[in-house]
Amino acid sequence: MSSSPAAAPPAQKKAPSRIPFGARVLIGLALGILLGAVARVWDVEWLATTLGTIGSIFVQVLRVVVVPLIFAAIVVSIVRLRGVANAAKLAVSTLVWFAITAAISVVIGITIGLLTNPGANATLSLEGAEAPERTGGWLDFLKSIVPANFLGAGTNDSGLTFNVLQILVLAIAIGAAALAIGEKAQPFVKFTEAVLEIFSKLVWWVILLSPIGGGALIGRAVADYGWDLIAPLAVFTFDVYLGCAIVMFIVYPVIARMHGLRAGRFFAGAWPAIQFAFVSRSSIGTLPLTMRVTTEQLGVPKEYASFAVPLGATTKMDGCASIYPALAAITVAQLFGVQLELHHYLLIAFVAVVGSAATAGLTGAIVMLTLTLSTLGLPLEGVGLLLAIDPILDMARTATNVAGQALVPTIVAKRAGILDEDRYNNSKFVENPEPELVRS
Repeated sequence: MSSSPAAAPPAQKKAPSRIPFGARVLIGLALGILLGAVARVWDVEWLATTLGTIGSIFVQVLRVVVVPLIFAAIVVSIVRLRGVANAAKLAVSTLVWFAITAAISVVIGITIGLLTNPGANATLSLEGAEAPERTGGWLDFLKSIVPANFLGAGTNDSGLTFNVLQILVLAIAIGAAALAIGEKAQPFVKFTEAVLEIFSKLVWWVILLSPIGGGALIGRAVADYGWDLIAPLAVFTFDVYLGCAIVMFIVYPVIARMHGLRAGRFFAGAWPAIQFAFVSRSSIGTLPLTMRVTTEQLGVPKEYASFAVPLGATTKMDGCASIYPALAAITVAQLFGVQLELHHYLLIAFVAVVGSAATAGLTGAIVMLTLTLSTLGLPLEGVGLLLAIDPILDMARTATNVAGQALVPTIVAKRAGILDEDRYNNSKFVENPEPELVRS
């Protein structure tokens, strides 16, 4: 009796190819630039309005979901610090490196400004220059740290607003209290961990919309701020991008190499977060992605990263709080014919290192800019002139911010001997890296 031949295994269906997330973002940006150019060249008002509306909705949704996210992330991270050896030393080291990189960044900004004279080369008319309605001052900054109500809620013409710096302070206090109470606070901690997981998922869903939202944002920027509007401040615009590029692609790699880490591996692991920061213009909105790449790709322990990364997302702003205010102060001074002396430049550096928390991790840097100008006694009317092209500048600034927010925890972990170097050295660009915040 002959044996029948074995049945051939069923052919496996080939998984459909998916467009990588990074490619989708780039396609969205390219399409947005094209549509923005069409709206500007042919004066298609409805197209410009549509792009602006889609972009505004994207940012608005991002702002809504990040408020509970940052609160829960900070509370949980403070509680989890009890499981980290030398937690106090790590916290101090993190703040020190925040200050060191901020100081280096502001020196670069000042140097570029002195070499290129962006204000002297500007062709702006000072007629009609007006001071912004919202300004920053040291007393206002100190007052803003103390929450006026739960989660620092307030209102303006556009509706409900939240002070992220107040959220940070309140969350640190509540996390410290839960840590002090111990076992009795566990139900609250478990609830907060659940909130963190839920809003991490929500933020990831928003991130998936970034090809559309980011394309709309850059499209509206192109429609509004064509070359004819950028040209009067072309040197200033170039300086901001140059300063951000030097910090991100020269200073950060040098610091990584000083600690025995390969710079290429850092960018391979951190690039998804840097890319989304460029699109979203929000360090807070990028927080889940920054957390993911810092832990999963760069090898920083989650217990430490859950403290350092959220703290960095609210206070670590080399682009918005160091490079940009330095160049802006020099530009405004030159526009209005004010001579800056050595002590002015020292004040710029002081404000950059100490006052960077004023930027609060959301889009724009007007508070930090007005804080710098008011500290130096420069005309606040100059702010209105620079804000005309702010969205164009904010993309590079935020990408630089997020790169620093991933780098500092990495080098601190390396110095403390807790970095998973095998994971760091095998980091690669991750497609669709779903954020994963603090987990047990």
